[in-house]
Amino acid sequence: MGKKLSGKDLIKLGFPKNNSINITLGQINRYHKRKKKAQVLTEAKKVLLHPEDYSGDAVWGKIAESLLDPVIVKKQELKTVRAPFRIYGENEIEQQAKYQLYDALKLPISVAGALMPDAHSGYGLPIGGVLATHNAVIPYGVGVDIGCSMCLTVYPIAVSYLKGKKHQLANMLSEHTKFGMRETHRIKHDHEIFEREEFKNIPFVKRLKDKAYKQLGTSGGGNHFVEFGTVTLTDDDNEWGLKSGEYLGLLSHSGSRGLGANIAKQYTYLATKQCPLPKHVQHLAWLDLNTHDGQEYWLAMRLAGDYATACHDDIHTRLAKLLGAKPIVKIRNHHNFAWKQEVNGEECIVHRKGATPAAKGELGIIPGSMTAPGYIVKGLGNAASLQSASHGAGRLFSRRKCKETFTQNEIKKQLNANEVTLIGGGIDEAPMAYKNIEKVMANQQELVEVLGTFTPKIVRMDK
Repeated sequence: MGKKLSGKDLIKLGFPKNNSINITLGQINRYHKRKKKAQVLTEAKKVLLHPEDYSGDAVWGKIAESLLDPVIVKKQELKTVRAPFRIYGENEIEQQAKYQLYDALKLPISVAGALMPDAHSGYGLPIGGVLATHNAVIPYGVGVDIGCSMCLTVYPIAVSYLKGKKHQLANMLSEHTKFGMRETHRIKHDHEIFEREEFKNIPFVKRLKDKAYKQLGTSGGGNHFVEFGTVTLTDDDNEWGLKSGEYLGLLSHSGSRGLGANIAKQYTYLATKQCPLPKHVQHLAWLDLNTHDGQEYWLAMRLAGDYATACHDDIHTRLAKLLGAKPIVKIRNHHNFAWKQEVNGEECIVHRKGATPAAKGELGIIPGSMTAPGYIVKGLGNAASLQSASHGAGRLFSRRKCKETFTQNEIKKQLNANEVTLIGGGIDEAPMAYKNIEKVMANQQELVEVLGTFTPKIVRMDK
């Protein structure tokens, strides 16, 4: 834009002297700064005269909203009474995680909540927190890694292959999985996700498309992993018609990479601007789903969740090709996401931040640690848990505490004792950092039924 657009220019056009001017300047400076000033003023005039025609527009829609039905920004107060809730495995959960849930239950939008037995404190909602809200979504209730999820594929290959071909399998993980901020695949794969309308219609998301393309099929740092291991099915009467016994399995834990992290950051910022809360709960700021930003976040969140699924698909496709085998079972589930779900007879937004969906009959994976089994589960649809279960064993030691407490030698002993080969991984992901998965599972027998286990044998993590 040549000469910069000012509030005076908009007032001359006939814009009311209110926040619609700030919103218009913000949107134009962010998304239309390369357009000529005269062209922008012509378009702004059209929006001013007929805002109802622009409500669905990615850029002008927010401006139209400010003219028709402006978002009212007012200081929000917590209620004095908590919404109903349940805590599973209460004696195993630190107080700070409970207090974080209690604060979330006092939000004016909260309908019900639950805390899973692997819970520990986080930002906004605790990890392992589940919260149902009325027509509002909390970006930090979903988490920074939108769509962080599990994916298991089971192959018709005998587990003896794990020992006999251990070196080759370890090489596959070393050479063909990518982790962290810098590693990407040399040969990129395309995916139908990149044809999605959100990449074209939401200007903020459009800017992230190149990064998403480069990072497809990669995993983040921290506790993300790709593992070969033993799948044990204990019941002949299983979902897949497989004989009980042991099979080769591939398990991945990954999310939406830079795409999801940037979406979380942007919409958390917008939520905190629109929803001022007391300082200690500011991370729980929400977006009303009837607003432009609320609808936009919902679409962007769903895109990031589907992108996380596409990353898993790419990881598993690459490794299946190397194995030369087709999977006979594929199970996946998000555990950082928000869903529309009926709670107490009304449609709510159910946030699961480190919790596995466990509707009746729904399949999922609950991992342990690199030296402990994960569990293949089927949901029991427990209403009190908002149809949820734990997303793993949960941390016993923070990352900082791990570095202060454990040594590489201790980790090696644990790995050797469990016959696990580790590629990458840091002290902050020591097996001892995690709670006892068997205790966690014992505390959620009313939430899920166990169908089998996955025991890691070759583990790849960020270096």
